[in-house]
Formats: sequence, structure tokens, C-alpha cells
Amino acid sequence: MEHDIPMRKPAATAALLAGLAFHVGVACAADWKLEPAGSRLEFAATFEKTPAPGVFREFDVKLGLDPAKEDAGRLDVTINIASADMASADINKVIAGAEWFDFARFRQAEFHATEIRRVQPNAFVARGTLMLKGVQQAVEVPFSWSESGSTATMEGKFVVKRSAFGIGTGEWTETDTIGADVTVTFKVRLRKAA
Repeated sequence: MEHDIPMRKPAATAALLAGLAFHVGVACAADWKLEPAGSRLEFAATFEKTPAPGVFREFDVKLGLDPAKEDAGRLDVTINIASADMASADINKVIAGAEWFDFARFRQAEFHATEIRRVQPNAFVARGTLMLKGVQQAVEVPFSWSESGSTATMEGKFVVKRSAFGIGTGEWTETDTIGADVTVTFKVRLRKAA
């Protein structure tokens, strides 16, 4: 048994160094949490080619990002779908129904990305999966990044096809009245986690 001890030391040392390297690597990527004040998540469809905007009033964002790395990070977004507001009580009642968001069955949407690629010095693309109304689709979310001390702002927009998620079914399936595209726009204030 005594002869085994020297043989184990290099392996133990290597394991220790690998563990330290892992923790150092994780520490380099800052963790950011949502600052609700000043943050907005908006969506816009079209009704007879006229913009029909709305906003999600309740959402959360968690981001792990190291701007110095070309391809690293994680983005997790959760949205309370029932917080959708299109500034009209009648429209809000309609979009709560099964043909639209179906609040009763699907109260939360999620976006998760484990690939965040830098495309310009202060611009990134998060590639991940959007889950909405029980459907999962691959989505790319481009955003700009502005950091100052312990706070940061990310802004961007992307377009999804409402039909891909079963938004607007039945008589609303056709796109001549309600357009096929929905543009999602966001401005998110973040604070570096302690």
C-alpha cells in the first residue's frame, strides 16, 4: 500500500489543478440579474398592416457573460405570458383565449441559450430555444451590450412567426388580417450579482 501513495500524488495534483482551473474559468464570466426598473419587453404584431403593439409586464432575465470571450455564456429568460398587455381590455381578453396565448394552459414562456457569440465589440447573438405555448423552436436573439461598473444594458429585437407557436389559430390562421410576423423588442437593465 505504501508504494501506491507516490503514484496517487500526481493524479491528485492534476485533479486539484483542473478543479481550480474550472472555478477560475467560471469566475471570469460575470453573473447578471434583472433590474426591473427601466427594463421593457415588448412585442408587436400587425392588424391590417397597422402595428399592434403590446408589452409583457412581468419577466425575469439571468445572464452569465464574459465579453472578453468569443463564444461563451448563458442566457435564461422567463416570461409571465398572462402579463401581456395590449392597452385594450377587449383585446387583452381575446389574447388570453385558446386561439391566442391560452393563459389557462400556458402561463409561462422561456428562452434558454448556452451559446452567446460575439459578432462585434459590443454586440452578441444568443442562440437558444424558445418555448411558447408548449412549442419549442430554435431562435437567435441579437443584442447590443453596454456595461458600466456593476450595471449593464442589453438591447435588441428579433422576429418570430406566430404560426410556429400556434398563436392565432382557427379563423386567425390566415395572415391577411393579422400578419405572420411578430417582432419582439427588449431593453433590459442588469446588475452584477454579488
